[in-house]
Amino acid sequence: MTIKHSFQTAFTALRTNRLRSLLTILGIVIGITAIILIMSIGR
Repeated sequence: MTIKHSFQTAFTALRTNRLRSLLTILGIVIGITAIILIMSIGR
């Protein structure tokens, strides 16, 4: 399995499961934002 094939498979999965991908990205963004806010409040 080449890197090109791996990327094609990944992008196909992202296009197929758009809602799941969107919710995952949203969760990551919320998590990073929460960590930044907690660290800035702690100062």
